Amino acid sequence: MGKADFLSPKAIGNRIKAKGLQKLRWYCQMCQKQCRDENGFKCHCMSESHQRQLLLASENPYQFLNYFSEEFKSDFLELLRRRFGTKRVHNNIVYNEYISHREHVHMNSTQWETLTDFTKWLGREGYCKVDETPKGWYVQYIDRDPETIRRQEELERKKKQDMDDEERSAKFIEEQVRRGREGKEPEEEPVFTELKRMNEEEKVAFNLDIALAGPSKTSTTLGPSALKAAASAKRKESSHSGDSKDKKKKSALDEIIEMEEQKKKSVRSDNWIQANIVVKVITKKLGEKYYKKKAVIREVQGKYTAVVKMIDSGDKLKLDQSHLETVIPAPGKRVLIVNGQYKDTEAILEGINEHKFSATLTLDSVSSL
Repeated sequence: MGKADFLSPKAIGNRIKAKGLQKLRWYCQMCQKQCRDENGFKCHCMSESHQRQLLLASENPYQFLNYFSEEFKSDFLELLRRRFGTKRVHNNIVYNEYISHREHVHMNSTQWETLTDFTKWLGREGYCKVDETPKGWYVQYIDRDPETIRRQEELERKKKQDMDDEERSAKFIEEQVRRGREGKEPEEEPVFTELKRMNEEEKVAFNLDIALAGPSKTSTTLGPSALKAAASAKRKESSHSGDSKDKKKKSALDEIIEMEEQKKKSVRSDNWIQANIVVKVITKKLGEKYYKKKAVIREVQGKYTAVVKMIDSGDKLKLDQSHLETVIPAPGKRVLIVNGQYKDTEAILEGINEHKFSATLTLDSVSSL
């Protein structure tokens, strides 16, 4: 019976069966032929072409073994480098992706019998970092490409240069502040004395601004221009008093709230850093290692400079107040008020209102107010 035509149902079915991966035990690496079943593989082994390949391989078997091993190793590492880079990944994931290509070099034709042996060999030769876990073996590619090493060295050098520039600018600012403080002369405070009249016969004269001060109850001698100004001021005052009667008077609660706000504005200061409080670094100039990381203020130098110790790494940094922000703990924790009317007062955090950017606190004692 002749061979089936290319478009016949049998030929199409054979091509569909031949698609994809087949069983590894029915694959001949020397002939690079995949058989579908045991009978086909047996017929292939008895064929003349397979016998010729075996005779050729028997002359120098180690040459073919080393060739297939080198091909398998190079293709596996190339896939690991391109697909996963220097990430840590399970060796089975890489192997399954490698054998998905139909024309790959099979492991049974190499010097390694199992994937575990191949993974251990990669670790011994220094191609990858390998470690064994309860879930299996993991590999991590070691990139020794000269271009990659050069690029990493440039990044490290640039990062170090940025850090040096930051330190130089910080020292320059600190020097400028020190010079400004040394060159600044202390201001003379005003001296208040008692009002005394040296001569009993000497008259005491007061220069009063009638337009601003309003009508005075003291009887003084005024000129014609002063009388006109007083009359106009009186008319304005009467007109304003009529309008003010129409306005609604403020309640006692509104007056208390207004007084509290005025007190808060009057007692707020521009420096708030204190020792032994937890803060957060908000400057990006120090790099991602310290950005948004928590630290503890160990020492306060001047009004605006603090020496902090990072909680994670334990590094010590000298930062300006503008590079830090306070840290709000969870409700129920103790806090320290660092600014405002109740500065230096400890309290308990009851709740946080994120929409109004405010918090509810319970002070320790009334005496601390």
